[in-house]
Amino acid sequence: MALALNPIAFNLGPISVHWYGIILGMAALFGLYLAVYEGKRFKMNPDFFMDLLLIGVPTAIIGARIYYVAFKWEDYKGDFLSMIAIWEGGIAIYGALIGAIAGAVWYCKRKGYNFLRIADICAPGLIAGQMIGRWGNFVNQEAHGGPVAESFLRDSLYLPDFIVNQMNINGTFYHPTFLYESLWNLACLLFLFWLRRRRFLKAGELFASYFICYSIGRFYIEALRTDSLAFDGPTWLASLMNGLWSPMALFFEAGEMSYGNIRTSQVVAILLILAAVAFMVYRRKKYGPELANYNDPIRSSKDTGSEAAAGKADHLQEV
Repeated sequence: MALALNPIAFNLGPISVHWYGIILGMAALFGLYLAVYEGKRFKMNPDFFMDLLLIGVPTAIIGARIYYVAFKWEDYKGDFLSMIAIWEGGIAIYGALIGAIAGAVWYCKRKGYNFLRIADICAPGLIAGQMIGRWGNFVNQEAHGGPVAESFLRDSLYLPDFIVNQMNINGTFYHPTFLYESLWNLACLLFLFWLRRRRFLKAGELFASYFICYSIGRFYIEALRTDSLAFDGPTWLASLMNGLWSPMALFFEAGEMSYGNIRTSQVVAILLILAAVAFMVYRRKKYGPELANYNDPIRSSKDTGSEAAAGKADHLQEV
């Protein structure tokens, strides 16, 4: 039996460098590359996106930790040090998105850019970063699903040995949900690449489409996991979540939860899908042709001279 991958890549004296951190760093850099590349079409300075990353990463980490601790408050209340001990594990992707968006809103306002225009450019980079980042979970043997037979991984999914062996945890094989989500994110990335070149796309709608696409996959994959953040909710809500997931039951068995009857990420996913759809419908109905298109020029309201007037009009149009 092959040994599991060592989560520590190398040591620098007393400091251990983990593969998880390296993979997350690679994910952030690739996302930055995609944003810079697309930003050049709009004649935006690459430094803007580099600075945005320097602000977004810390706020994302803070948001991810706050979100996780909030939903597991009973485990952390009264122990401030454990709340901030992020190196011991415990972050949530939706919390990371909230933190990153908060930092981006502040930075865009400071630079005079409309947030939605910048968010559109960054949307493919976000999903690409998540696609790569999930392989950090693979190395750590976490965020997996329930038990499965080894034959299911080899003969049904046709997975290579290095994945099958890593899904063997203490003699039991598990659903590689990290892989399912990574592949779904790849499909979302390709969809966003296609969508952003469509003439009908309005400003802000690529960002909204990112939430819709990601949340659909997250809803169905989440129920396979055994480490979901969960809570005790009303029976009707649990029945609704189970009913929406029921088509998957034809192929997979849901993972067991250690507490709660409703998975938090599933509820958030549904709310995000509804909110994103409502956002696009409302803006198109209210502003109609006044809405800026995705491909329209992007200007800062802090530009000088004649560009400032154009930038101001552009900014108002995109609200």
